[in-house]
Amino acid sequence: MIRIVIAEDQRMLLGALGALLDLEEDMEVVGKAKNGEEALNLVQQLQPDICIMDIEMPLKSGLDTAEELKEYPCKVIILTTFARAGYFERARKAEVSGYLLKDSPSEELANSIRTIMDGRRVYAPELVDLAYENENPLTKREKQVIELIADGKNTKEIASELYITNGTVRNYISVILDKLEVSNRIEAIARFKEKGWFK
Repeated sequence: MIRIVIAEDQRMLLGALGALLDLEEDMEVVGKAKNGEEALNLVQQLQPDICIMDIEMPLKSGLDTAEELKEYPCKVIILTTFARAGYFERARKAEVSGYLLKDSPSEELANSIRTIMDGRRVYAPELVDLAYENENPLTKREKQVIELIADGKNTKEIASELYITNGTVRNYISVILDKLEVSNRIEAIARFKEKGWFK
């Protein structure tokens, strides 16, 4: 029997997922969590084979939880509405066994669970394409600059934090706007966020 914990903050979806998987003869939902914190506790207590998790949950996101669960034998499947390259990249680094989209047919989830139990990984095809066409174009330094902009820092503060001149910061900003194909800082932050590139 494949023992499963599900973490999902939308109650109706949590109930529906649990009921669907319980219909499978070889699966049993042993625990349900409303956030990443609860999921972590349930995995520690119940030692399930699989933990299925949404990404955007209160207290602790699915990706934060997945990173912590790397130490456990439990396999993690991310089940989300978000086909974002940045999320997918983080999930792969956390060594999740699956990354599936919520709009996939329900039998696909059960089949994916069995495939994962056989030791393979399952990623939604849309994500694999996205990961290759959607690499983050910014250098490490440019990423630091946009993260500081997102923290509300101005040119002068960024310059002093990174030990560079105001002019260099302005140059970085114009390169960032150019690479992200946007016209101002606010759009740059929005684009960076939308791609899921903020760590």
